[in-house]
Parts: sequence; structure tokens; C-alpha cells
Amino acid sequence: MARLRLSLRGSIVARLAVGYGLLVALSVAVLSTVFYAGTVGVFERSMDNKIQAIALRLVGAWNAGGDAELIRQIDLQLHDRIDSDTELVGLLDGSGRRLAGNLPPWQGQPPHGELVFDKMKRRKGVVSVRLLAMPLGGGRQLVVGRDLSELDAIREVVERALLISASISLLLAFAGALLFRRQIDARIGHIRRTAARIAAGELSSRIAVQGNDEFARLGTDINQMLDRIESLMEGVRHVSNSIAHDLRTPLGRVRSRLERALAATADPQALVGDARLAIEEIDNVIGLFDKLLQIAAAESGVRTRSFGQVDIAAIARDMAELYEASADERGMVLRYVGSGAPSVRGDRDLLATALASLIDNAIKYAPAGTWVDIGVQGGQDEVVVSVRDYGPGVPEADIGKLCERFYRVDQSRHLPGNGLGLSIVTAIAQLHGAGLRLRNAGPGLEASLVFHH
Repeated sequence: MARLRLSLRGSIVARLAVGYGLLVALSVAVLSTVFYAGTVGVFERSMDNKIQAIALRLVGAWNAGGDAELIRQIDLQLHDRIDSDTELVGLLDGSGRRLAGNLPPWQGQPPHGELVFDKMKRRKGVVSVRLLAMPLGGGRQLVVGRDLSELDAIREVVERALLISASISLLLAFAGALLFRRQIDARIGHIRRTAARIAAGELSSRIAVQGNDEFARLGTDINQMLDRIESLMEGVRHVSNSIAHDLRTPLGRVRSRLERALAATADPQALVGDARLAIEEIDNVIGLFDKLLQIAAAESGVRTRSFGQVDIAAIARDMAELYEASADERGMVLRYVGSGAPSVRGDRDLLATALASLIDNAIKYAPAGTWVDIGVQGGQDEVVVSVRDYGPGVPEADIGKLCERFYRVDQSRHLPGNGLGLSIVTAIAQLHGAGLRLRNAGPGLEASLVFHH
């Protein structure tokens, strides 16, 4: 019993199974009560109504014709071949002696006008009876009743049937509860074993989804969560490897510059040059970490509290003016080709940062003598901010990887940068409920921020 209490206390499955069994037992009890009342109860009420109707009719006969008419009606009642074996009618004098009818010797005195149960000896033995006594003049009384032998037999059959059906129902409910518990234990056990494997480091483990029930939908949701976690873990590993790789080169340069600066033969001019180069390398490292912090801040969602309606076209024009000089230095033409003044909900500074990163990439990777177009188009369902260059574009196999941190296309590895620009743009876009869309425009690459209303 103590083990059962501990099992019920610690297992929601066991509590559900017990609750299921109790619910079935309560349902069986209610249905049995309704069935009993609808069978035996109907017979009892019908019998009582007949007894009362016969008693009232015989009393009416006595009022109309006295004892003679009453005795005649009693005789007719007992010989009408209707319920002859169970009808009991008797006219008794003041001492309880029977004057007419078939009522066996009886010493009882039921309350006048009330139906009562009693025992009475007949030819087949002592039987249960239902009686109604009606007072007449001179101390006499009319007693009308029924032998309950047939009703007792019906009641016994019904009670036995209900007991057997209730027992079978409870056994089936108990078996169903055990089966229910085993099935749920098996499904939950599979989820727990998968979780244990994942906790042990097997991030590729997934829950086997069967059917379309609640457990299947839960398994699907958990698998999607695990896919996301595995993707994030792979991203963390990739970022860690990339950071280690990207830091090794500048730190190695700083170390060699400092070693050369410490050399005894170094002249003052060389010392100054080495110091400047070391500072530049350190600035590059600081810039790398600044970009990583920008990504982390955007992904955390802290800046959403400052969101408001901003004119995205005005931001695009400002960025075009800001980078116009840089484009001129590269021999490019920076053009604003937007129309209208659509607005989006967001943070002005973050959106300017994202757009600046897209423009900087376009200027950096497109050849001299080409154009960079900045466009803003507003529609009923979305606002699109695009930056397009007219360079060689990107191999189709690389487009899906451009937003990964530290990823760089092979032909651009000789250019300055660390592969975090589009990662920052992606994080800012996701913070604003937007998306970054990249496509080869032929010629050139088009990067678009798509805001949905």
C-alpha cells in the first residue's frame, strides 16, 4: 500500500490511470442506478398506482351500495383473471376477521391511506407484500395489496445482472487503465531516453514521431527545438574556430612587431612604425569583438523597447549621402532609386547600421566603374529596402552560406574583413521581424531587407 501511495504521488501517469478507473466506476454506478430506477422502479410505481386505483374504486362501490356492493366488487376483482396470483383484497371487521376477499390471516395494522411493505404467509410460504388499508364505517377496513414474489424475482435478476456487468466493467476499466499507463509510460520513456542521450552529448538523437496525436506533435516540436539547438551549437563551434583563426594572425603580427621593437638594433623610426602596426592589428581585434557584441545585442532583443515608426526611405537617403564619398574613391556611382516614403516599426540606429553594412559590402566587392543602387519600395503587404551592385555576383552554392558568421567567398578572402557584416544584418532583420533576401541580379548581387506589415 505504501508503494502504491508513492507511485501515485510521484507519477502523473499513475494518477491519470487511477482517475480514469474511478471515472469509469462512477459512470457504471450512475448508469446502474438509472437502469435500476428505470426497470424495478417503474414496476414498483405501476404496482402502487394499481393498488391505489383498486382501493379507491372499491371504496366508491361501498359508498354507493354498502357492504353487499363492496363484496360483489371484491369478488369481481379477484375473478377477472388479471393478476389473479398476486392480487390481495380483503374486507376486515373491527377484530381483523376477514369478511370477504382472499387476504390471508394478518395481524398487521398499516396506517390508513399509506402504502407499506410487510410479510404475509401464503400457500407458497412467507412472501413480501405491498398493502394499502382504507377505513370504512363500523371499525371495518378495506385492505388492498399485491404479492411481491414476481417483483422480487425481477429485482433479483436485475441486481444480479447489474452486479455482473459492474464487475466486468470495473475489470475492463482496470485493464484499460493499466494499458493506458503502459502506453503513456512507453511514449514518455522514449522521450526521456532520447533526452538522456542528448544530455550525454549525442546532439543528433531525435524522437521517433508516430501518428498525429499529442505525443507526436510534442515530439515534432522537441525535434525542431533540437534541430535549432544543434544548429546553434554548430554555429558556436564554427564561431569559436573562426575566432581562433582570425585572432591568431593579428596576434601573431603584434607579437612579431613587439619582438622586433625589443631588438637592440631597432632604431626609433622602426619602433614607431612597429607600434603603429601593432595598434592597427589590436584595433582590428577590437573591431572584431565589437561586431560580435553587436550581433549578441541584436539577438538578445534588448533594443526592442526603443522601437517606433521610422521613415526607412529617409534612412536610406542618409546612408547614400554618407557613403557617396567612399564610392567616389573607388570610382563608383552610388544612386538612390527609391520611391515614396514608407515607414516601418523599428530602431533607427540599428536599421542604419544594417543598411550601412550592405552598402559597405557592395562598395567593397564590386569593381570600379560600376554602380551601386539603393532602393526603397513600399507596398500594401511589405516594404523592401535593397542594395544592388553590378559586380560579378556570388556563386549560387555560396549564397545560402553568406549569412553565416565568418563565412567568406573564396574570391574575396584577399580583401579586408572578417565575414561578420551579413551576420549583423541578419540579426538586426530578425529583431525587426524582417528577413534578409540575397539573390544574383545578373549582373551583381542584390541584398534586400523585407519588412512585412
